Amino acid sequence: MAKKPSTANPADISTDAEDIRTGSSPEALARSFRDNLYYVQGRFPSVATLNDFYQAAAYTVRDRLLKRWLETFRKIIETDRKVVCYLSAEFLMGPQLGNNLLNLGLYREAEEGIRNAGLGIGDLPAARRILEQRGQPTEGFRLDLDSILEEEEEPGLGNGGLGRLAACFMDSLASLEVPAIGYGIRYEFGIFDQAIRDGWQVEITDDWLKNGNPWESPRPELAVTVGFGGRTEPYRDRKGSFRVRWIPDRVVEGVPYNTPVPGYRVETCNTLRLWSARAARAFDFQAFNTGDYYAAVEEKVASENLTKVLYPNDEFLGGKELRLKQQYFFVSCALQDMLRMLLFENRNPREFDRRFAVQLNDTHPAIAVAELMRLLVDEHEIGWEEAFEVTRRTFAYTNHTLLPEALEKWPVALFQQVLPRHLEIIYEINARFLERVARRYPGDEARIGRMSLIEESGERYVRMAHLACVGSHAVNGVAGLHSELLKQGLLRDFHELEPALFHNVTNGVAPRRFLALVNPRLAALLDETLGEGWLTDLEKLRGLAPYAEDAGFRERWRKIKLDNKTALANVILRKTGIAVDPFSLFDVQAKRIHEYKRQHLNVLHIVVRYLRLKRNPELDIPARTFVFGGKAAPGYFLAKRIIKLITSVAEVVNGDPDIEGRIKVVFLPDFNVKNSRWIYPSADLSEQISTAGKEASGTGNMKFTMNGALTIGTLDGANIEIREEVGSDNFFLFGLKAGEVERMKREGYRPGEVAGTDPELSEALGLIAAGYFSGDDREVFQPLVDNLTQHDPFLVLADFADYVACQGRVDAAWKDPEHWTRLSILNTAGSGKFSSDRAIREYCERIWNVGPLA
Repeated sequence: MAKKPSTANPADISTDAEDIRTGSSPEALARSFRDNLYYVQGRFPSVATLNDFYQAAAYTVRDRLLKRWLETFRKIIETDRKVVCYLSAEFLMGPQLGNNLLNLGLYREAEEGIRNAGLGIGDLPAARRILEQRGQPTEGFRLDLDSILEEEEEPGLGNGGLGRLAACFMDSLASLEVPAIGYGIRYEFGIFDQAIRDGWQVEITDDWLKNGNPWESPRPELAVTVGFGGRTEPYRDRKGSFRVRWIPDRVVEGVPYNTPVPGYRVETCNTLRLWSARAARAFDFQAFNTGDYYAAVEEKVASENLTKVLYPNDEFLGGKELRLKQQYFFVSCALQDMLRMLLFENRNPREFDRRFAVQLNDTHPAIAVAELMRLLVDEHEIGWEEAFEVTRRTFAYTNHTLLPEALEKWPVALFQQVLPRHLEIIYEINARFLERVARRYPGDEARIGRMSLIEESGERYVRMAHLACVGSHAVNGVAGLHSELLKQGLLRDFHELEPALFHNVTNGVAPRRFLALVNPRLAALLDETLGEGWLTDLEKLRGLAPYAEDAGFRERWRKIKLDNKTALANVILRKTGIAVDPFSLFDVQAKRIHEYKRQHLNVLHIVVRYLRLKRNPELDIPARTFVFGGKAAPGYFLAKRIIKLITSVAEVVNGDPDIEGRIKVVFLPDFNVKNSRWIYPSADLSEQISTAGKEASGTGNMKFTMNGALTIGTLDGANIEIREEVGSDNFFLFGLKAGEVERMKREGYRPGEVAGTDPELSEALGLIAAGYFSGDDREVFQPLVDNLTQHDPFLVLADFADYVACQGRVDAAWKDPEHWTRLSILNTAGSGKFSSDRAIREYCERIWNVGPLA
């Protein structure tokens, strides 16, 4: 008689089986690690590469996530809780192994388990060869958690702050036990890796998937179809109602890849669901048989290009078309996925907004408004008015920019070609909306033109920010000043029409990632001083303030900062060959390279400081190490010139024996989440010097502040709130305010005259233009100098004198180490507001109306 297969949970069969998958002791983790190396990677230690060890460690941790992950899904289905769906074209999750170990509470156990495995270089000839090929030391090498963490490829699925914010929000949603799914694109190639050659940025393909991704689970059986192009045709449904049918001329499939996102020390584990494109028919056998081998795979190649690369260059029409297709592709996949879940629960599509709260992270997913209307009206035959009410109650829109040129708009002709049915829907939404505007403001044709979803002046465009505003029940900015400027300027007409639509939710960052994980020395001191609860209630950092007056505590604080700076100095030496002094003031500006972020203002100050010391070496100016990091968009001419200026000034200043190391300038290449772990904990001074009124919020400013850096900055974005929280005496403020910037531009700003009245500024600009920092090449920096002296759109020269004076106040404060340390402690103590946990609580209460699963 055949034995019946067991239906028992394998975890219930024996203690050994439970330990190998879910055990949390160092011994259990070590056994699981060895098991995954052998049975998943198919390796034993002597032939295993460092990547094999990383993969085995990742699978060991993922095993311990699966129970939480499945249990969270079960609770979502059974408890009928509204689910937050975060739609974002970017998710910069960063390396996941260390973060997941921290959130599971297994970091120290994993360290001990791997250390006790006793694997030294003598046991690992394959790993040794890899280290030797990389030029890394092998003597005394032993496999440990740090060496495994170093092997992880970072998924570069974003350009910067937008994607990093999305990742922080996913961390906080899980940590607060709010059910959530993050929806985005599984780009095969992420943001480029950055190298510096001859001082210039060079973009290198980010092939982050080349060794596989142990965290994701593909679900091809849940693939959905997405159409493009074609035509529409009207018809009457079975009830005689007028309907429209979209007949696309091309269809691709979207395949979901799920990644678990665990909360910190809780059972909730949410999901990041990224979509990859594949051909609906991957191989044309008939074409192959007739000898047309390219045509046999043409559809596969064309379809997979959709998700091949992060943000194609959209300076050309082909790039614009691909970007629009990317955005529609992941949005359609996401909404179809939500409807699938709704129907699986035997619920009516009319209940969509009761089941899902969908957040549009900037305008990239704004096409979701038209797509949900299409799905409800065309596919599920719901009446227009009811469908629009459901749609509007579903969506909320976060605006991330005050730069008009950064608000997406698409040529109507292109939109018609790619998404003909959606253009019809947008026209209908617009007609009904403008009727409402006309009733409210009769005869105000100018207002109607400004608020229309279609821009009619010159070439016609679809305005995606307008679509997001009209199709959402809430619109929010991401810092107090930003939200006010939206209401007063960029979206003023929409605010006047519906003031209750607008909210502010100041951004935040995940303290687990950007304090505990990157700065374990400081985290240990905070645990000892405040107890472990501060990591889930960051306002407890206020308890540090009294310790600023404790000389012994200040000494420990300085020691931690010096150790962190020494670690960064070693990284700088290894990656750039530049030796820097950890006892110098580390002045850091690490962020995307952009004119409005004003890295060139920082460089002008360095040049002036250099010239002062050249003239008078006896000047009492403290030694500084200026550290820059960040990537310029490949097609951004001036931003790439700014990088070249930084590296050229560095070459001259660092090599000048007259300066004797009192100034060092470093451009650290390939700034990303992984490399940021060296930078945030080691900064003494954080440069947040954007033109007032241009930075929506910033999040790097928050990360530096949490780690005890003092800020030199303008009253821009979240700088204002940081200054309020840490105290105005603990913040180095300079520069024009947002209103003064606008007034100066309105009255006629003449940057050349400003330069002419400041001898130091004029000399610095003259030397740059004359080729002093570029080997007598007068052409390389002339476009930058001309832009500053003739246009200066971001008022670099207008703020220069005040900035240099403020840097003098920084020097004075640094000369008193006890005073500086007090300020550093108070900055960390005042950073509690800037946890992403606080931001997510505000979204839950004010916008999404959702609560925790627990």
